[in-house]
Amino acid sequence: MSATARFAPLTAPSLGARRADGRTQFSRVSPRRAAPARVVTVASIPQQRGGETKVVRQPIESRDAIRMGIPSKGRMAEDTMDLLADCQLKVRKINPRQYAAEIPNVPGMEVWFQRATDVVRKLISGDVDIGIVGYDMLREIGNEDPDLVVVHDALGFGGCHLAVAVPNAWEDVNSLRDLMNDKRFTKERPLRVVTAYMNLAEQFFREQGMTHVVLSTADGALEAAPAMGAADCILDLVSSGTTLRENNLKQIEGGRVLESQGCLVASRTALLERPGTLEIIHEMLERLEAHLRAEGLFMVTANVRGSSAEEVATKLVTNGGQLLKGLQGPTISSIYTPSTDGTASKEGSFYAASRT
Repeated sequence: MSATARFAPLTAPSLGARRADGRTQFSRVSPRRAAPARVVTVASIPQQRGGETKVVRQPIESRDAIRMGIPSKGRMAEDTMDLLADCQLKVRKINPRQYAAEIPNVPGMEVWFQRATDVVRKLISGDVDIGIVGYDMLREIGNEDPDLVVVHDALGFGGCHLAVAVPNAWEDVNSLRDLMNDKRFTKERPLRVVTAYMNLAEQFFREQGMTHVVLSTADGALEAAPAMGAADCILDLVSSGTTLRENNLKQIEGGRVLESQGCLVASRTALLERPGTLEIIHEMLERLEAHLRAEGLFMVTANVRGSSAEEVATKLVTNGGQLLKGLQGPTISSIYTPSTDGTASKEGSFYAASRT
């Protein structure tokens, strides 16, 4: 996903559009293929499943304030705060022990610090209207909820991917096809996969046609499960891959499930019905896009000797080519050059030539 992805303007008609089956297609998500037999799943804790639990949504009339939820801990929280500050949307938290804050440049909006999973859940329930979370968490917890709108899917931080990893000792298993054809795993002895992403894992293995799979869940230290004998392989987030290598695990070809980074999400209901929400999203999107585009740009300023700004501009246009000319011409500014007696020097004056 590109950090400068372009998005069509948000309007009420575009927000109201849905697929024929009533669900919303998230940005950058491949269409589903025909589903083979369901995956056999075993979970130690109840998992959210689309359609199984009816979410009680808070009515719009229950509050007047617009709310944004952001991660409260970890690298994701730090990167979110840094990005907002860089976009002149600095979050002000009066009491470090409180979970409520504000953005002075966006009056009328509350900021609530929540666990990443709870940001998505509260978007669905209507307790918050806007959120910044990882795309992996949005897909796992949101589970293609039709009320979730991905406003910007490439905020430029938190880059990682969800992937299958197997023990290094499996020398003959280097791709997903190898894993599918491994004769060790049958209906009587299925492949045991431990993951914190039950919804995404079930969908992935089902789409790949792998029926002899048992999923179990864990909240952390998944890399230890194969060595402990608790699982055959894992499906987890991978950033640099160092943790996998240090635990004698390897990624396999075709085992990438999802690419993820920070994204800006909003509630469709809030955008359509809560006054001011759509305007705030527009302003945030403009600031984010401007910052992300500017990250790849820089300005060079050089002091050039000349008798006039026109002379310097002519030199640059004639000898510098398009690189120094710019779209319409170079920017030339006068430089005050004091002489030894403190008066402005008439001869050998310098001018500042700038190019972005």
